[in-house]
Amino acid sequence: MKYIKNLKIKNILMLIVSGIVNAVGVTIFIAPVKLYDSGISGTSMLLSQLTPDFLPLSFFLLILNIPIFLFGLKKQGVEFTIYSIIAVGTYSLFAWLITDILPIDVSIVSPLAGKDLFLCALFGGLISGIGSGLAIRFGGGMDGIDVLAVIFAKKIGITVGTFIMIYNVILYIICGIIIQSWILPLYSIVTYAAALKTIDFIIEGFDRSKSAMIITTKHEEICEKLSATFENGITILDAKGYYSNSDKTMIYFVINRFQVGKMREIVHSIDKNAYISITEVADVFGAKQVKNETNK
Repeated sequence: MKYIKNLKIKNILMLIVSGIVNAVGVTIFIAPVKLYDSGISGTSMLLSQLTPDFLPLSFFLLILNIPIFLFGLKKQGVEFTIYSIIAVGTYSLFAWLITDILPIDVSIVSPLAGKDLFLCALFGGLISGIGSGLAIRFGGGMDGIDVLAVIFAKKIGITVGTFIMIYNVILYIICGIIIQSWILPLYSIVTYAAALKTIDFIIEGFDRSKSAMIITTKHEEICEKLSATFENGITILDAKGYYSNSDKTMIYFVINRFQVGKMREIVHSIDKNAYISITEVADVFGAKQVKNETNK
Protein backbone atom coordinates (compact mmCIF):
# COMPACT_ATOMS: atom_id res chain seq x y z
CA MET A 1 0.00 0.00 0.00
CA LYS A 2 2.88 2.39 0.68
CA TYR A 3 3.88 2.23 -2.99
CA ILE A 4 0.33 2.99 -4.09
CA LYS A 5 0.31 6.07 -1.87
CA ASN A 6 3.49 7.32 -3.56
CA LEU A 7 1.89 7.25 -6.99
CA LYS A 8 0.97 10.69 -8.30
CA ILE A 9 -2.35 11.35 -10.05
CA LYS A 10 -0.65 13.78 -12.45
CA ASN A 11 1.89 11.15 -13.46
CA ILE A 12 -0.80 8.51 -13.98
CA LEU A 13 -2.85 10.86 -16.18
CA MET A 14 0.20 11.83 -18.25
CA LEU A 15 1.20 8.17 -18.63
CA ILE A 16 -2.29 7.43 -19.97
CA VAL A 17 -1.85 10.32 -22.42
CA SER A 18 1.56 8.97 -23.41
CA GLY A 19 0.07 5.54 -24.16
CA ILE A 20 -2.67 7.08 -26.32
CA VAL A 21 -0.16 9.24 -28.22
CA ASN A 22 2.15 6.29 -28.80
CA ALA A 23 -0.74 4.16 -30.06
CA VAL A 24 -1.73 6.88 -32.55
CA GLY A 25 1.81 7.18 -33.90
CA VAL A 26 2.24 3.44 -34.34
CA THR A 27 -1.21 2.41 -35.60
CA ILE A 28 -1.97 5.42 -37.81
CA PHE A 29 1.44 5.90 -39.43
CA ILE A 30 3.86 3.00 -38.85
CA ALA A 31 1.91 -0.26 -38.81
CA PRO A 32 -0.38 0.36 -41.84
CA VAL A 33 2.59 0.54 -44.26
CA LYS A 34 4.42 -2.34 -42.53
CA LEU A 35 7.20 -0.20 -41.05
CA TYR A 36 8.70 -1.26 -37.74
CA ASP A 37 8.97 0.60 -34.49
CA SER A 38 12.05 0.08 -32.31
CA GLY A 39 12.56 -2.24 -29.36
CA ILE A 40 9.85 -4.52 -28.06
CA SER A 41 7.22 -2.49 -29.89
CA GLY A 42 8.93 -3.26 -33.21
CA THR A 43 9.29 -6.90 -32.24
CA SER A 44 5.56 -7.02 -31.45
CA MET A 45 4.76 -5.52 -34.86
CA LEU A 46 6.84 -8.18 -36.62
CA LEU A 47 5.22 -11.00 -34.63
CA SER A 48 1.73 -9.65 -35.33
CA GLN A 49 2.51 -9.78 -39.07
CA LEU A 50 3.78 -13.37 -38.88
CA THR A 51 0.98 -14.82 -36.75
CA PRO A 52 -2.78 -15.30 -37.37
CA ASP A 53 -5.09 -12.28 -37.27
CA PHE A 54 -6.54 -13.24 -33.89
CA LEU A 55 -3.14 -12.38 -32.35
CA PRO A 56 -3.00 -8.58 -32.87
CA LEU A 57 -0.29 -6.06 -32.10
CA SER A 58 -1.91 -5.18 -28.75
CA PHE A 59 -1.61 -8.81 -27.61
CA PHE A 60 2.15 -8.98 -28.20
CA LEU A 61 2.70 -5.57 -26.62
CA LEU A 62 1.28 -6.92 -23.38
CA ILE A 63 2.80 -10.39 -23.29
CA LEU A 64 6.30 -9.15 -24.19
CA ASN A 65 6.51 -5.86 -22.29
CA ILE A 66 4.81 -6.56 -18.95
CA PRO A 67 6.93 -9.65 -18.05
CA ILE A 68 10.06 -7.61 -18.81
CA PHE A 69 8.93 -4.77 -16.55
CA LEU A 70 8.17 -7.29 -13.79
CA PHE A 71 11.59 -8.89 -14.38
CA GLY A 72 13.20 -5.50 -13.82
CA LEU A 73 11.13 -4.76 -10.71
CA LYS A 74 14.06 -5.03 -8.30
CA LYS A 75 16.38 -2.96 -10.47
CA GLN A 76 13.92 -0.22 -11.44
CA GLY A 77 11.65 -0.08 -8.40
CA VAL A 78 7.96 -0.64 -7.77
CA GLU A 79 6.78 2.84 -8.78
CA PHE A 80 8.56 2.70 -12.14
CA THR A 81 7.11 -0.76 -12.82
CA ILE A 82 3.54 0.31 -11.99
CA TYR A 83 3.85 3.48 -14.06
CA SER A 84 5.28 1.51 -16.99
CA ILE A 85 2.50 -1.08 -16.89
CA ILE A 86 -0.04 1.76 -16.95
CA ALA A 87 1.66 3.29 -20.00
CA VAL A 88 2.03 0.00 -21.89
CA GLY A 89 -1.48 -1.10 -20.92
CA THR A 90 -2.93 2.14 -22.30
CA TYR A 91 -0.78 1.83 -25.43
CA SER A 92 -2.02 -1.73 -25.99
CA LEU A 93 -5.66 -0.84 -25.29
CA PHE A 94 -5.75 2.08 -27.70
CA ALA A 95 -3.80 0.18 -30.35
CA TRP A 96 -6.56 -2.43 -30.20
CA LEU A 97 -9.33 0.22 -30.25
CA ILE A 98 -7.86 1.99 -33.29
CA THR A 99 -7.18 -1.13 -35.32
CA ASP A 100 -10.21 -3.26 -34.40
CA ILE A 101 -13.00 -1.14 -32.91
CA LEU A 102 -12.99 2.44 -34.17
CA PRO A 103 -14.17 3.13 -37.75
CA ILE A 104 -10.64 3.87 -38.98
CA ASP A 105 -9.22 1.83 -41.84
CA VAL A 106 -5.55 1.20 -41.05
CA SER A 107 -5.33 -2.15 -42.79
CA ILE A 108 -3.65 -1.03 -46.04
CA VAL A 109 -2.37 2.54 -45.86
CA SER A 110 -2.04 5.35 -43.35
CA PRO A 111 -5.29 7.33 -43.10
CA LEU A 112 -3.26 10.55 -43.03
CA ALA A 113 -0.09 9.92 -45.05
CA GLY A 114 -1.27 7.28 -47.52
CA LYS A 115 1.51 5.09 -48.91
CA ASP A 116 4.25 7.69 -48.53
CA LEU A 117 6.85 5.71 -46.58
CA PHE A 118 8.96 8.74 -45.71
CA LEU A 119 6.03 10.70 -44.26
CA CYS A 120 4.86 7.63 -42.34
CA ALA A 121 8.35 6.98 -41.00
CA LEU A 122 8.92 10.61 -40.03
CA PHE A 123 5.57 11.39 -38.41
CA GLY A 124 5.22 7.93 -36.92
CA GLY A 125 8.61 8.37 -35.27
CA LEU A 126 7.82 11.90 -34.07
CA ILE A 127 4.45 11.00 -32.56
CA SER A 128 5.55 7.73 -30.97
CA GLY A 129 8.64 9.57 -29.70
CA ILE A 130 6.40 12.09 -27.97
CA GLY A 131 4.53 9.23 -26.32
CA SER A 132 7.69 7.46 -25.19
CA GLY A 133 9.26 10.71 -24.02
CA LEU A 134 6.22 11.59 -21.92
CA ALA A 135 6.26 8.12 -20.35
CA ILE A 136 9.91 8.53 -19.32
CA ARG A 137 9.43 12.13 -18.15
CA PHE A 138 6.61 11.09 -15.82
CA GLY A 139 8.33 8.16 -14.22
CA GLY A 140 7.61 5.16 -16.42
CA GLY A 141 8.68 3.50 -19.64
CA MET A 142 6.98 2.57 -22.90
CA ASP A 143 9.28 -0.22 -24.01
CA GLY A 144 10.76 -3.15 -22.13
CA ILE A 145 14.01 -2.99 -24.10
CA ASP A 146 15.02 -0.01 -21.94
CA VAL A 147 14.73 -2.17 -18.83
CA LEU A 148 16.73 -5.00 -20.42
CA ALA A 149 19.40 -2.47 -21.42
CA VAL A 150 19.72 -1.18 -17.84
CA ILE A 151 20.00 -4.73 -16.48
CA PHE A 152 22.34 -6.32 -19.02
CA ALA A 153 24.35 -3.55 -20.71
CA LYS A 154 26.85 -3.08 -17.89
CA LYS A 155 27.25 -6.85 -17.44
CA ILE A 156 28.40 -7.26 -21.05
CA GLY A 157 30.54 -4.13 -21.00
CA ILE A 158 28.56 -1.71 -23.19
CA THR A 159 26.45 1.39 -22.60
CA VAL A 160 22.66 1.37 -22.36
CA GLY A 161 22.38 3.33 -25.62
CA THR A 162 24.67 0.86 -27.43
CA PHE A 163 22.63 -2.10 -26.13
CA ILE A 164 19.39 -0.59 -27.47
CA MET A 165 21.01 0.29 -30.81
CA ILE A 166 22.40 -3.25 -31.24
CA TYR A 167 18.98 -4.72 -30.44
CA ASN A 168 17.29 -2.52 -33.04
CA VAL A 169 19.92 -3.21 -35.71
CA ILE A 170 19.45 -6.95 -35.18
CA LEU A 171 15.66 -6.50 -35.26
CA TYR A 172 15.74 -4.62 -38.57
CA ILE A 173 18.12 -7.17 -40.11
CA ILE A 174 15.77 -10.00 -39.09
CA CYS A 175 12.82 -8.05 -40.53
CA GLY A 176 14.68 -7.58 -43.82
CA ILE A 177 15.55 -11.28 -44.03
CA ILE A 178 11.99 -12.41 -43.24
CA ILE A 179 10.21 -10.06 -45.67
CA GLN A 180 13.05 -10.41 -48.24
CA SER A 181 13.29 -6.67 -48.74
CA TRP A 182 15.42 -3.93 -47.16
CA ILE A 183 13.23 -0.95 -48.09
CA LEU A 184 10.92 -1.15 -45.09
CA PRO A 185 13.70 -1.89 -42.55
CA LEU A 186 15.71 1.06 -43.90
CA TYR A 187 12.74 3.39 -43.60
CA SER A 188 12.22 2.00 -40.11
CA ILE A 189 15.64 3.40 -39.20
CA VAL A 190 14.24 6.84 -40.09
CA THR A 191 11.37 6.14 -37.70
CA TYR A 192 13.83 5.12 -34.98
CA ALA A 193 15.99 8.22 -35.50
CA ALA A 194 13.00 10.59 -35.44
CA ALA A 195 11.62 8.94 -32.29
CA LEU A 196 15.00 9.02 -30.55
CA LYS A 197 15.52 12.73 -31.18
CA THR A 198 11.95 13.53 -30.14
CA ILE A 199 12.38 11.61 -26.88
CA ASP A 200 15.47 13.72 -26.12
CA PHE A 201 13.50 16.92 -26.75
CA ILE A 202 10.59 15.81 -24.55
CA ILE A 203 12.81 14.72 -21.66
CA GLU A 204 15.47 17.42 -21.78
CA GLY A 205 13.65 20.33 -23.44
CA PHE A 206 14.14 22.03 -26.78
CA ASP A 207 16.57 24.58 -25.39
CA ARG A 208 19.14 22.96 -23.14
CA SER A 209 20.83 25.08 -20.53
CA LYS A 210 24.58 25.69 -20.68
CA SER A 211 26.93 25.57 -17.75
CA ALA A 212 29.92 27.92 -17.73
CA MET A 213 33.02 27.14 -15.71
CA ILE A 214 35.19 30.24 -15.44
CA ILE A 215 38.72 30.24 -13.94
CA THR A 216 39.82 33.75 -12.98
CA THR A 217 41.69 35.91 -10.47
CA LYS A 218 39.05 38.64 -10.64
CA HIS A 219 35.99 36.78 -9.43
CA GLU A 220 34.48 39.63 -7.42
CA GLU A 221 34.13 41.97 -10.41
CA ILE A 222 33.02 39.16 -12.74
CA CYS A 223 30.40 37.77 -10.34
CA GLU A 224 29.01 41.23 -9.66
CA LYS A 225 28.64 41.97 -13.37
CA LEU A 226 27.22 38.54 -14.29
CA SER A 227 24.69 38.63 -11.44
CA ALA A 228 23.54 42.13 -12.36
CA THR A 229 23.24 41.24 -16.06
CA PHE A 230 21.58 37.81 -15.90
CA GLU A 231 20.00 37.82 -12.42
CA ASN A 232 21.16 34.25 -11.81
CA GLY A 233 22.74 32.64 -8.77
CA ILE A 234 26.47 31.98 -8.99
CA THR A 235 28.66 29.42 -7.24
CA ILE A 236 32.35 30.13 -6.59
CA LEU A 237 35.04 27.65 -5.53
CA ASP A 238 38.67 28.07 -4.55
CA ALA A 239 41.15 26.79 -7.14
CA LYS A 240 44.91 26.72 -7.68
CA GLY A 241 46.87 26.78 -10.95
CA TYR A 242 49.06 23.70 -11.38
CA TYR A 243 51.95 25.28 -13.30
CA SER A 244 51.72 28.80 -11.84
CA ASN A 245 50.91 27.55 -8.31
CA SER A 246 48.84 30.71 -7.95
CA ASP A 247 45.48 31.03 -6.22
CA LYS A 248 42.49 31.33 -8.55
CA THR A 249 38.70 31.12 -8.31
CA MET A 250 36.36 28.86 -10.26
CA ILE A 251 32.95 30.35 -11.06
CA TYR A 252 30.09 27.99 -11.92
CA PHE A 253 27.22 29.64 -13.75
CA VAL A 254 24.16 28.24 -15.62
CA ILE A 255 22.74 30.19 -18.57
CA ASN A 256 20.82 29.53 -21.79
CA ARG A 257 22.42 29.35 -25.23
CA PHE A 258 21.41 32.91 -26.13
CA GLN A 259 23.40 34.27 -23.18
CA VAL A 260 26.71 32.55 -23.94
CA GLY A 261 28.09 35.33 -26.17
CA LYS A 262 27.18 38.09 -23.70
CA MET A 263 28.66 36.12 -20.79
CA ARG A 264 31.96 35.61 -22.64
CA GLU A 265 32.11 39.29 -23.54
CA ILE A 266 31.58 40.34 -19.90
CA VAL A 267 34.17 37.92 -18.52
CA HIS A 268 36.90 38.82 -20.99
CA SER A 269 36.25 42.54 -20.66
CA ILE A 270 37.19 42.19 -16.97
CA ASP A 271 39.82 39.45 -17.21
CA LYS A 272 41.14 38.79 -20.70
CA ASN A 273 43.12 35.80 -19.41
CA ALA A 274 40.10 34.08 -17.84
CA TYR A 275 39.57 30.45 -18.87
CA ILE A 276 35.98 29.64 -19.88
CA SER A 277 34.56 26.16 -20.46
CA ILE A 278 30.98 25.70 -21.76
CA THR A 279 29.08 22.41 -21.48
CA GLU A 280 25.50 21.35 -22.11
CA VAL A 281 23.22 20.72 -19.14
CA ALA A 282 20.49 18.12 -19.68
CA ASP A 283 18.33 19.43 -16.85
CA VAL A 284 18.47 21.73 -13.83
CA PHE A 285 16.96 20.87 -10.45
CA GLY A 286 16.88 22.69 -7.15
CA ALA A 287 15.37 25.78 -5.59
CA LYS A 288 15.52 29.03 -7.51
CA GLN A 289 18.57 30.97 -6.45
CA VAL A 290 18.23 34.45 -5.08
CA LYS A 291 19.36 37.37 -7.21
CA ASN A 292 22.93 38.48 -6.55
CA GLU A 293 23.55 35.46 -4.31
CA THR A 294 26.97 33.80 -4.48
CA ASN A 295 28.07 30.70 -2.64
CA LYS A 296 31.53 29.78 -1.59
